[in-house]
Amino acid sequence: MSDNTTGRHTMRAYADELKQLHTIVLEMSERVRTQIRDAVNSLEHESPDEAWLVFEAEKRVNELDTSADDQIIHIIAKRQPVARDLREILAVSKIVGDLERIGDLACRVARLTTTFYEGEHLAPSAQMRRDVPHLAHFVDEMIDTATRAYDTLDLTLALQVIERNEVLEQEFKAALRRISTYILEDSRNVGCAADLVLGLRALERIGGHARNISRHVVFLVKGRDVRHKGREAIAAELFTS
Repeated sequence: MSDNTTGRHTMRAYADELKQLHTIVLEMSERVRTQIRDAVNSLEHESPDEAWLVFEAEKRVNELDTSADDQIIHIIAKRQPVARDLREILAVSKIVGDLERIGDLACRVARLTTTFYEGEHLAPSAQMRRDVPHLAHFVDEMIDTATRAYDTLDLTLALQVIERNEVLEQEFKAALRRISTYILEDSRNVGCAADLVLGLRALERIGGHARNISRHVVFLVKGRDVRHKGREAIAAELFTS
């Protein structure tokens, strides 16, 4: 086999390895989004059995996390990537970490269902828990947009997620204010209100991880670390040469 043929085979194998990492990210994103939706459904249906499915689904997310780590170690050791390829591998490593933590937080939301509807705990009314599906839908859209930004290397989409995270913070604060009114109306709501706050906090943190994914996309495309920069500073950098 000639050196040129060997080189082509090597490059093709390298491209396949990078594509496999890309595929893992897309699958993890879809799976954690499903976890979030299933966690909220379990709460709305008052079904601990549905909540336990969310916990079971976390096993596959963890397997993908481990698989991505193994693939990254293999690529770095065998291919010794530089420049753009190295940025991609580093970005994927961080994105996978954020997605794995989103899965953990989805389980925390599902834990609300088992807390409220297994045992003798006082459960909140549907009205009291209404902000959970609202925030869940909000962060699900953020994850979807962040994933599309990664898939297409679209900086405009990445910036949208970063901007949406600021809106999410305001939505979260408004939800806390609404929950506080239920405590004032009836002190017996304190226990379930505290649990709901933890669930809402988990959703707010999920949004933060979606924002992080978008920041990693900026690093991948532009080679600039914007993790500690605000929205306006990031926007100013995104579309400059």
